[in-house]
Amino acid sequence: MTGDHHPRTPDGERIHDFAAIGIGPFNLGLACLSAPIPGLDGLFLDQKPEFDWHSGMLLEDAELQTPFMSDLVTLADPTSPYSFLNYLKESGRLYPFYIRERFYPLRAEYNDYCRWAARKLGDAVLFGRRIDTVEYDPERAVYLLHSTDTATGERHLHRARRLVLGTGTPPYVPAPCRDLGGDAVHSSDYLYAKENLQSKRSITVVGSGQSAAEIFHDLLQDVDGHGYQLNWVTRSPRFFPLEYTKLTLEMTSPEYADHFHSLPDDTRDRLVTSQKNLYKGIDTDVINAIYDLLYVKSRLGPPPVRLLTNTEVTGAGHDPDPGGYRLELRNTDQERDFTLDTQGLVLATGYRYRRPDFLAPVSDRLAWDAAGRFRVRRDYRVDADAHAAAGEAVDGPGAQAPPGSVFVQNAELHTHGFVSPDLGMGAYRNSYILRAMLGREPYAVERSIAFQEFGAPAPQAPGSPDSGSAPVGDEALEVTNR
Repeated sequence: MTGDHHPRTPDGERIHDFAAIGIGPFNLGLACLSAPIPGLDGLFLDQKPEFDWHSGMLLEDAELQTPFMSDLVTLADPTSPYSFLNYLKESGRLYPFYIRERFYPLRAEYNDYCRWAARKLGDAVLFGRRIDTVEYDPERAVYLLHSTDTATGERHLHRARRLVLGTGTPPYVPAPCRDLGGDAVHSSDYLYAKENLQSKRSITVVGSGQSAAEIFHDLLQDVDGHGYQLNWVTRSPRFFPLEYTKLTLEMTSPEYADHFHSLPDDTRDRLVTSQKNLYKGIDTDVINAIYDLLYVKSRLGPPPVRLLTNTEVTGAGHDPDPGGYRLELRNTDQERDFTLDTQGLVLATGYRYRRPDFLAPVSDRLAWDAAGRFRVRRDYRVDADAHAAAGEAVDGPGAQAPPGSVFVQNAELHTHGFVSPDLGMGAYRNSYILRAMLGREPYAVERSIAFQEFGAPAPQAPGSPDSGSAPVGDEALEVTNR
């Protein structure tokens, strides 16, 4: 990762070409893709002591919902030494993976792979560094990153010309369940709390996505041995499967990202709400496994299980004496209220982006929309200077993003659509970011991969070469400008 040149301040301090804050899969992928590029000097920082990706949900047999090619690098550079297949080869697992004939790696295996990649990157990737504040020095056009070594308390100052924000999406708890007290647990910490949960007389899982399903299935397997009542509460009208058909997958394409980004804000917000089953649904195999297990458990009588759909949590309280919870629930079909008492509570209520506090000193340098969210350009830049420039279309290599540029990873759901958290789009986004940083394409950036069209053809001006009569017959397209 150390480039051929290292610019320095007059007092000898090194200035990095860019600093990436937060080391999840997306910024780790950026580290892997930028490492071989001569002359590009990047620094990657994270407050965790080591790479750790949803360790509280690394169930032994849980799989990724995306194929192994959606690793850190392959869809940008299939020859990269940081690929998942190279990890398997170096760890002696390539042939077993081949014989297994599953495209989907184990989630724990993917975490091991990312740790392996982080080790290979060396000192360009610094863990145990908490970013306290970020400032901007306009004279030198550099960002000043003030950090603390979480192990020693030592303070550090890093300088970089550009930023890439990849701080991730922290666990989200709905308002009725906040500050409950007791030992309620978010799904992100499930495995750490599992033994304690299984010592209780009853457990309730709240949520509608993959995490809720995996936790419910995991607890259901032991329901007889431990003797607890197991409940699953979801406000969804049914247990929606993740839609993973091939034409739907084409929506994880450059064309759809272009289309989505071009839409008005309110249209994009409406689409994100309507597309949740495209990225928050449950794997079909898990749904079927739950039913099959329920069938097995019901052989000698009804299992101690309740699955409540169309059920919204409207309130919650904790009683420290018996150590349990009372959930206030509402069936949204019947508009009928009722309560549910439970000793254990797992909140599989997802994750939401939260603006990092360390950005406060540079918030005036960033572009915000009316809802207080990043206004993200098509090339993933959020600095105000980028938006002051004319136009937002970025069709290919062009001018190099100037010093002061700021890019985001997985903070653009509202501007780029449901593909933002998809691991399969990480390499594409990183290729795009690297192109903007360098003004050239170190990795080819795909522009057209889909068979389908996501928008109407652009209207033609009268008298233009393509403005003749529309074709007659079933293939005719009427183009209007509304």
